[in-house]
Amino acid sequence: MEVCYEAGPTGYGLYRAAVAAGIDMDVTWPGKTPRGPSDRVKTDRKDAELLARCLIAGSLTAVVVPPPAVEAAREVTRAHDACRRDLMNARHRVSKML
Repeated sequence: MEVCYEAGPTGYGLYRAAVAAGIDMDVTWPGKTPRGPSDRVKTDRKDAELLARCLIAGSLTAVVVPPPAVEAAREVTRAHDACRRDLMNARHRVSKML
């Protein structure tokens, strides 16, 4: 049995735990899940049914899950960029006050 999981802000912890437990799992992009133009209501049940139908049809594209070391390096880069952005905002705020 194969399970499908949408990538999200929680990282790949659920994927790694499932694979460690012996569950075959794919991770897919939420934005690449086909949706109709009139399908604006979003619920967990509807999402689960849509993912199941797309998985059976084979219309989902799997995401390559990075190793923990690569994911940690990406997080460091994101933190560095956030610090630079905060520093720039603080400099602008001080210069505008003077």
